[in-house]
Amino acid sequence: MIQLVPEKCIGCKLCVKACLFGGIAVDGKVPRLTDSCTGCGACVDVCRVEAIIASGEKTGPVCDFAAYKGIWVFAEQHAGKLHSVTLELLGKARELADARSAEVTAVLLGSGIAALDGELFRHGADRVLLTDAPFLANYRTAPYERIVARLICEHKPEVILIGATTTGRDLAPRLANRLRTGLTADCTGLEIGPEGGLLQTRPAFGGNIMATIATPNHRPQMATVRPGVMQARLFENKKGETVRIAVSEEPGDGLVQILKTLAREKSSVSLEKAEVIVSGGRGMGEPKNFKLLENLAGLLSGEVGASRAAVDLGWMPHDHQVGQTGKTVKPRIYIACGISGAVQHLAGMQSSDIIIAINRDPAAPIFQAATFGMVGDALKIIPELISQLNANT
Repeated sequence: MIQLVPEKCIGCKLCVKACLFGGIAVDGKVPRLTDSCTGCGACVDVCRVEAIIASGEKTGPVCDFAAYKGIWVFAEQHAGKLHSVTLELLGKARELADARSAEVTAVLLGSGIAALDGELFRHGADRVLLTDAPFLANYRTAPYERIVARLICEHKPEVILIGATTTGRDLAPRLANRLRTGLTADCTGLEIGPEGGLLQTRPAFGGNIMATIATPNHRPQMATVRPGVMQARLFENKKGETVRIAVSEEPGDGLVQILKTLAREKSSVSLEKAEVIVSGGRGMGEPKNFKLLENLAGLLSGEVGASRAAVDLGWMPHDHQVGQTGKTVKPRIYIACGISGAVQHLAGMQSSDIIIAINRDPAAPIFQAATFGMVGDALKIIPELISQLNANT
């Protein structure tokens, strides 16, 4: 808690400059907290006259950690088909659960979706909590949040993983708020730490660093992961337990009605499924040079990607963008042409099996992530690669 001592204020406004959230203002020599105050304490640290002080003590753990067990995955489905991120999260959940000697539970809501439990078992789930009801046919925030939160409170999972999809980005923060726990969004790495907690790695500060975040004082620990980041695993003939959960619709569930569903126009670019991706960045010089990448990708039966810089310049459409604000991919071969290798871009392709970097700057960060690197002008190297591929076909 932040406490103000107005009579000590000298009106220097150092606190105003230190606050990143606009949480404090000084009128003359009278400080006041605004509705934007987060209680971070930055103003306390810079106040030289003790006109702002921190009161109260930080609380320790607010729950009995021993009561929380198991790794849960929210099994997102649409029209009776599981989203790919669900299967990817189950693969990671299986790994985390083995490290904790715990079970993996998939939480499945919908209508007419009972047959999906077998697929969930084959991808790593030990148990499926199945809620099958007509009013859950389409995702709506109120009933899904209410039902999933109730299940969490009853069963107390240690970790909950949710896909960072349109649905997951709506559901996850609402659950975290209701459960009064932490949530790390858009994770690129998840592992169990030395003390048994979940370590969640994600790009931070605009992608300039990779931050590892923990939730030391609250349970459950929650994270969202973008599609394409984790690897799905298949366990043939694996079976598990399906627990059917009876639910009923409540008056508040009908406040939002889905009147019509429009199918999004499908992009002709399928980077997420491509085995080979040839990507270009600012180093390609101008948009017409991306024709070289198209030719190379065509010979390799691949797709053409682009860095954010190339997309921002209008050289390629956004659906070709790879990176933190684009698509996350993991092809067998990723060829980065004229891409420096900013953390934002690496976050979207660093899981590729083989990374080949072509850049004229030998100190470019992309070489640190590359399996193979070629230092030189991409506009000279790529035509030579095309020539040699043509000669050998």
